[in-house]
Amino acid sequence: MKICGPKLSLCGLIISVWGIVQLVLMGLFFYIHSVALIEDLPLEEEYHSLELFYSAANAAYSQNAYNCWIAACIYVVTLLFSAQQFYMNSRVTAN
Repeated sequence: MKICGPKLSLCGLIISVWGIVQLVLMGLFFYIHSVALIEDLPLEEEYHSLELFYSAANAAYSQNAYNCWIAACIYVVTLLFSAQQFYMNSRVTAN
């Protein structure tokens, strides 16, 4: 069943591929605790001990990594949908 046109399905393909690449890489960098991404962590302003800060930062890095990978999986679903729509549109125009 055709829902999107050929231009929209191609745009969905391109944006989905870019989203997958970007989110997988961001998830990887969060997973390896990249210092450049520390500003993106939901941390409190002050901690009473260094161990509390480290445990909160490690938990936040892991949670952000999982969130990025879940969003990348959602982009895989949109990629599959856009690819199916692109195939349906190319099949209709070929006949």
